[in-house]
Amino acid sequence: MASGIKDKVAIIGMGCSRFGERWDTDTDGLINEAFNEAMLDAGVERSQIGAAWLGSALDQVNIGNSAIPLATSLRLTGIPVTRVENMCATGTEALRGAAYGVASGAVDIAIAVGVEKLKDTGFGGLPVPTKGTLNDLWMPYSSAPAGFAQLASGYRKKYGVSKEDLKQAIGRVSWKSHQNGAKNHKAHLQKAIDLETIVGAPIVADPLGVFDCCGVSDGAACAIITTPEIARSLGKHDLVTIKALQLSASSGWESSTGGWDGSYVKNTRLAAKAAYKEAGINDPVSQLSMTEVHDCFSITELVTMEDLGLSEDGQAWRDVLEGKFDADGEVPCQVDGGLKCFGHPVGASGLRMVYENYLQLQGRAGERQLKNMSMGLSHNLGGVPYNSIAAISIVGILED
Repeated sequence: MASGIKDKVAIIGMGCSRFGERWDTDTDGLINEAFNEAMLDAGVERSQIGAAWLGSALDQVNIGNSAIPLATSLRLTGIPVTRVENMCATGTEALRGAAYGVASGAVDIAIAVGVEKLKDTGFGGLPVPTKGTLNDLWMPYSSAPAGFAQLASGYRKKYGVSKEDLKQAIGRVSWKSHQNGAKNHKAHLQKAIDLETIVGAPIVADPLGVFDCCGVSDGAACAIITTPEIARSLGKHDLVTIKALQLSASSGWESSTGGWDGSYVKNTRLAAKAAYKEAGINDPVSQLSMTEVHDCFSITELVTMEDLGLSEDGQAWRDVLEGKFDADGEVPCQVDGGLKCFGHPVGASGLRMVYENYLQLQGRAGERQLKNMSMGLSHNLGGVPYNSIAAISIVGILED
């Protein structure tokens, strides 16, 4: 029976570029910005890297196909380098490849890199690639804001929440991210916005206004992975280990049956259930010190709180308004500003979330530092609620 990878791999170094409109550099520059920080953090030599995974979601835009862009950027010679893509879960997928490579014993030290360079391509939002000939024939088509706005409609209908109350709650989700992003010098958006401005902003897809939608960014993030034993031999202590890595992809059930009511994301619930089992979590509210979730739209973050079991079903809107997920709340969420303000270079986002958890667990988050850190969760959601990929990463301090 599968036992998972809990505490079988340690993260000994992480780095993250500044996110934003990076007219000042190219893809190679972003990769090296994140990689150099991670290598300095880990204190290892390039020659010690045994394998690498590259995550980029929109290869046709700027980076290119295959793993060659990473191998050439970092001058990786004679080692296996693999490119992965899984929509917005791509960065987590790269981490999963590196972690599984180390946990299997196939490699001692591996790196995971996620990168996207979008702002100089002309895309103002996410491009919509084909889903494949067969899927395009029968799957419903909509823009990303429209697809996620349907969550709000399904949620309101199921739980009887007024339009005004839900608008205030999702507005507070965005308000929180702007408050937190203002303390992050690497964030794309570093300006606090008042709640009235957010709630009163022009509508993109009812009830989502301009401030309820994240944009896209340029950026890269990197993690260096090894075993706890090798980490200790390198003089590392207070190790951050991976407690769980789980992923769930739609089978087509949500959009091809009448069984889904549109008020939740099934794959997030499935991935969370598997991740909690792997990590040994039975009470996420008390056991998780913080979360970084896929707030592509403010309603997504609100519904995710219920999908992760951090709010009772139908109560997340109340918990958000009461500050449960604020930086000083019971379960802080998006302490670094989230996708909304740190930014969303698609292939890097999953690793960026783990980067914040990693910094917080090591007490290195500066002005954003939280107290009493033990475990942090990251969540990605690729696609749309009716056709999605959900990924969960949980990292924490290794208990001796």
